[in-house]
Amino acid sequence: MSSIDTARAELALLVLYLNKAEARDKICRAIQYGSKFLSNGEPGTAQNVDKSTSLARKVFRLFKFVNDLHALISPSQKATPLPLVLLGKSKNALLSTFLALDQIVWAGRTGIYKNKEHTELISRISLFCWLGSSVCTTLIELSEIGRLTLSIKKLEKELKQATSGNKLQSSAFDYGNLNEQYLSKLKQSNDRLLNLIKSSMDIVVAVGLLQLAPKKVNPRITGAFGFITSLISCYQLLPAPSKAKVQ
Repeated sequence: MSSIDTARAELALLVLYLNKAEARDKICRAIQYGSKFLSNGEPGTAQNVDKSTSLARKVFRLFKFVNDLHALISPSQKATPLPLVLLGKSKNALLSTFLALDQIVWAGRTGIYKNKEHTELISRISLFCWLGSSVCTTLIELSEIGRLTLSIKKLEKELKQATSGNKLQSSAFDYGNLNEQYLSKLKQSNDRLLNLIKSSMDIVVAVGLLQLAPKKVNPRITGAFGFITSLISCYQLLPAPSKAKVQ
């Protein structure tokens, strides 16, 4: 492949990535929390960037609450335990409420809605909803990682039995199928672990934004954690190279 073909392929990936509204939102989120980290709550250019980017991001999220509302009323997978179903539905309800209320906050901060006191109250309620959804996500990821760990251990045992000694207990096809399942479960576990790290750090970000522990979670810590979770989200939204080639 020539250098021009390589550049074309890389640009195709970038175009595919930036065409996602979610990706642009997370890039803006990284700028927002990076600015919060730099400003440390002090007036100046960094704080202005933080506030303006925060307001701009609300436009990206217009009507986004519909996604979680749809997930809330959609049936869950049959194999999912009831506690996880309830946690998942709670997460969807809280996140949908957060995004819906965030639209009112945007209207208040742009001057469409004139009541500033109500705007600030709604902002705090919406952030508590986000905090709750992050807690639910953390519990879900912990439970799913536990379930995946059991499945991985079971598959490891079966793979060892299939390759132990001279007594081959499965065909080459069965072994390949087991190995494929094992790698798939391992990837799912790694993805879940990354989601767990992100949701756990988002809890700290929400606590910082709500100023529930101002001495321990100051604007700099809030900004640092928010910046890291934004980078994780940006990474998770990266398109697969194969998909870009198809495009």
